[in-house]
Amino acid sequence: MTDLSLSQMAVEVLTTADGREKTALSRAHAKRWFEAREAGTPLPVGRAEAPLRPSRPETPRLLDPRDVPRRRPGTEAGRIAILHAVAHIELNAVDLHWDIIPRFADTKMPIGFYDDWVKAAEEESKHFNLVCDCLEAHGSHYGALDAHAGMWRAAEDTVDDFMGRLAVVPMVMEARGLDVTPGMIEIFRKAKDDKAIDALSIIYAEEVSHVAYGSKWFHFLCGRHELDPKGAFHDLVRRYFHGALKPPFNEEKRAEAGLPPDFYWPLAAEAKSPL
Repeated sequence: MTDLSLSQMAVEVLTTADGREKTALSRAHAKRWFEAREAGTPLPVGRAEAPLRPSRPETPRLLDPRDVPRRRPGTEAGRIAILHAVAHIELNAVDLHWDIIPRFADTKMPIGFYDDWVKAAEEESKHFNLVCDCLEAHGSHYGALDAHAGMWRAAEDTVDDFMGRLAVVPMVMEARGLDVTPGMIEIFRKAKDDKAIDALSIIYAEEVSHVAYGSKWFHFLCGRHELDPKGAFHDLVRRYFHGALKPPFNEEKRAEAGLPPDFYWPLAAEAKSPL
């Protein structure tokens, strides 16, 4: 296994179906990558054919987002539903962060790019397991509820657009996590669920860096192609993001991640406009 390239390791993760197995493999490959880097013998990025869609377990059943039942967050069932939704997001994030490596391996990038996304994938793997532990503490598990099928759409839509992938996944979808996670933490604080509070607090702290990786490398590619980052971001989000950017925004954490207000507020204003 040690002779695999980084792209081949990424495809191994993408083609593993079970969530716990996928994330264990993800963390093992991340460890292997960073150990080789620290030893001064970095693994090759290489080339490998990434699947259009990652392997998934038989459950949860994936539905159109409009068909996923909504539950009141003030109830035990509602809090389990929140945890299940977060686990689903984190598992998709594991695949999204590994997918970007082989998907765009033909574009020459500094080795720091690969360091960032391997680290993000390893952290998302940890997040998935933390939330699964919370679900099991509530007598549930990942796959017990239906989940929405829209998470991977951004990956399919940007399958040939590197900058589009960076704009939509970390800079829009993950940035949204910075907006909503404090409210989720408060729900579990009211329920005195310390295990869930701890898990969500770790996710909240570490997601800032994932959004920052997206912003950093998006700006890097804009510089390479002599593009205005703000204009390019607006164009790509309008093209690929199927939904509205909805306030309120966590402006402090977004700024910490390298997302200034003039990147996202104009898009939110457009969503409100009837024209």
